[in-house]
Amino acid sequence: MAVAGLRSPRWGAFCTQLLLTLWVFSFAGEACKKVTLNVPSTLKADQIIGRVNVKECLSSADGIRPSDPDFRVLDDGSVYPARTLVLSGEKRSFTIQLSDSKTQTQKEIQVILEHQKKVLKKRHTKDTVLRRAKRRWAPIPCSMQENSLGPFPLFLQQVQSDAAQNYTILYSISGRGVDQEPLNLFFIERDTGNLYCTRPVDREEYDVFDLIAYASTADGYSADLPLPLPIKVEDENDNYPLFTEAIYNFEVPESSRLGTVVGVVCATDKDEPDTMHTRLKYSILEQNPRSPGLFSVHPDTGVITTVSHYMDREVVDKYTLIMKVQDMNGQFFGLISTSTCIITVQDSNDNAPTFRQNAYETSVEENTYNVEILRIPVDDKDLIKSANWKANFTILKGNENGRFKITTDPATNEGILCVVKPLDYEENRQVTLEIGVNNEAPFIREVASRVPTMNRALVTVHVRDQDEGPECNPPEQYVRIKENSAVGSKINGYKAYDPETKKSNGLRYKKLQDPKEWVSIEEVSGLLTISKVLDREAMTPRNDLYNITVMAIDQEGKSCTGTLAVNIEDVNDNAPVILQDYLVICKPKMGYTDISAVDADEPVNGPPFQFNLASSSPEVNRIWTINRVNDTAARLSYRKNADVQEYTIPVSVKDRAGQSTTKLLRVNLCDCTHPSQCMARSRSSGVTLGKWAILAILLGIALLFSVLLTLVCGVVTARKGKHFPEDLAQQNLIISNTEAPGDDRVCSANGFTTQTANNSSQGLCGTMGSGMRNGGQETIEMMKGHQTLDSCRVAGHHHTLDSCRGGHMESDNCRYTYSEWHSFTQPRLGEKLHACNQNEDHIPSQDYVLTYNYEGRGSPAGSVGCCSEKQEEEGLDFLNNLEPKFLTLAETCTKR
Repeated sequence: MAVAGLRSPRWGAFCTQLLLTLWVFSFAGEACKKVTLNVPSTLKADQIIGRVNVKECLSSADGIRPSDPDFRVLDDGSVYPARTLVLSGEKRSFTIQLSDSKTQTQKEIQVILEHQKKVLKKRHTKDTVLRRAKRRWAPIPCSMQENSLGPFPLFLQQVQSDAAQNYTILYSISGRGVDQEPLNLFFIERDTGNLYCTRPVDREEYDVFDLIAYASTADGYSADLPLPLPIKVEDENDNYPLFTEAIYNFEVPESSRLGTVVGVVCATDKDEPDTMHTRLKYSILEQNPRSPGLFSVHPDTGVITTVSHYMDREVVDKYTLIMKVQDMNGQFFGLISTSTCIITVQDSNDNAPTFRQNAYETSVEENTYNVEILRIPVDDKDLIKSANWKANFTILKGNENGRFKITTDPATNEGILCVVKPLDYEENRQVTLEIGVNNEAPFIREVASRVPTMNRALVTVHVRDQDEGPECNPPEQYVRIKENSAVGSKINGYKAYDPETKKSNGLRYKKLQDPKEWVSIEEVSGLLTISKVLDREAMTPRNDLYNITVMAIDQEGKSCTGTLAVNIEDVNDNAPVILQDYLVICKPKMGYTDISAVDADEPVNGPPFQFNLASSSPEVNRIWTINRVNDTAARLSYRKNADVQEYTIPVSVKDRAGQSTTKLLRVNLCDCTHPSQCMARSRSSGVTLGKWAILAILLGIALLFSVLLTLVCGVVTARKGKHFPEDLAQQNLIISNTEAPGDDRVCSANGFTTQTANNSSQGLCGTMGSGMRNGGQETIEMMKGHQTLDSCRVAGHHHTLDSCRGGHMESDNCRYTYSEWHSFTQPRLGEKLHACNQNEDHIPSQDYVLTYNYEGRGSPAGSVGCCSEKQEEEGLDFLNNLEPKFLTLAETCTKR
């Protein structure tokens, strides 16, 4: 293929190879179904065999993969053999898989390869020409003018293939401007190859269009490789040069030399670079104020410089320049733009401050200080509030003793002269000062060479006489006192003097401040008397001085104040103290524990400390040892055979001066992995002991109640001649040794049973225990001769003495002596206590208070522990209605 005007050579002999053709279905609906390519039987590697319209099948495809590895498919749909192939059959097919990763869409195109032999001409003598090697395309330069006026469509050039001499060739193009933005800008006539442009183009947007031209036969055969066809857009001067800023702001010192760079202006042009359209020239159109001309601009770079050294900020402090830029190298037909440039003249220290007078006078009273005595104004033409304007005053002469100071008022720029130390009229009645002034910023070189850098003035200060009071000089005086000094001891105090006589006669002293009221002061002599014992350790901080403020007063009542700084010397009055009280050592994980001590005295009376065991007990000395760790700590270690228990170990500690103390350390040698475990056990053990103590108290109360009941029975028997109460039912005495939750029963003397609290069962004479409970049985026997007190073996029957016959019994059978009752209860009470302290497996219990299940809501019967004498509240109402004989017994017991 070649462009129009070039000669077209023939192809080689058609007998040695088959014609390669390509037919691609253009129907959108069939593009994804099947594509048939007419190819020769031999396919050479990397030689195109056809194109598939991928976009028609899946326009957003970003993945193209053939199912046959012998073929490659490019993004534009071009199909190439991956290697040289020989088709054995008439047809061969494979699929092209298309995928869109964003929409997760997949489609397939079926490709069928078929043999086709096509001879366009019969063989003749020209066959030898067709055997020459195939030629490559070479595009000729093509361009178009931007912003063209047409007419449109505008013809650009003609593309023609060499194969057009032998075949009917169809032309097509692709690329930016055709199927890419901007769309439909170019098109080519299918039959002629004429290339056209449809509308004007802006070069600043698109400077070149890289098109690809294709030539193919009517049946889809590619006559030649695709031809690159660049279209260049020619520039025209359609863009004005523009400054980068509308207003430029520059600063330049007023003392700038000739040629000082002020700033740089810059402009840009969108036209084609390195052409006349973008060759810019800069110039200054106007300067305000006009005279004198101080600035110039470089025409090519835009650098603004000074062209005069005469620049005075005090005359003109700001200049405005109108800047111009023009393309086409500044020719009159070039495009022009303007900008404003504001140049501010910066102040330089070219004006020295000056005094308004050469001499000043003022006065001050003697002994007066920290007072203002004079204000000195100065004039300066430099910029107000700047370092070039601010004055800096100095006392050049007359202030050798440092009695004066001069500062600058920042608001008025005046010099403020002050007296900072008292003046003495008797010593000097008049002082002459020489004052100098300059600026904070240094002078520029030109001014310093022609103007003095410092202006000077004289100030005469007259000292006025006044009656002076005592003088406390020095204001701080020092004294040393040992702590724990005897109360009433006297030491030297503060000494002031009269400035006229230089003596202390006639002065009186008064204490103004004594933080701890340790001393008192004698009014005439000023001596200090210790009124309390001085304790250095009570001071905060301890190593600081103890300050006492003293006032000295003369006969006229004038006074001065001074400070007496007392250095309290330390004595060894504090023994070292061990910090720990209780320690836990986990055996065998911990082989030792460390203890430490502190001493409130100074280091000279403090560490290093000596630690020792102060115990005389052989057991402590055998098990425990103590060794020094450092100056303030020691290590307490134990033998491996030490028992796990809590030890009390006396440890003595002594400071370097011999002061010592002894402390009893509680050391818990515990079988644990962490000391916190022993802490928890200790707390738990404390709670358990508390319960045992409470239970012991309850048991004691129960025993006392049993003894009291026995005594009552004995007294009644002695008085009535009966060994047991006669009318037991009427008195409602409850005799209980209940060992488990149950119903108590009582038996009257006439043999009839009485009701219990729950009114469900009947009792026995002199009730010895409960009846059957939950199917269980109890038997309590009381021997008297050959008689036995038994409980009935049948649930629900009342108890009787002996065989419980007839529901009644003889009265004498219930009479027993106190000794018989005592001999019966004591051994059984012991057995009950022993049984209560064991569980079901006869193992001693931790707590002999037995727990019984709750019997249900609404039952008046509660749960009681073993050996308890406590009855239900419902069964004790009879105590409020006792007969007279029991009231007599109660009165008798009360008198005892």
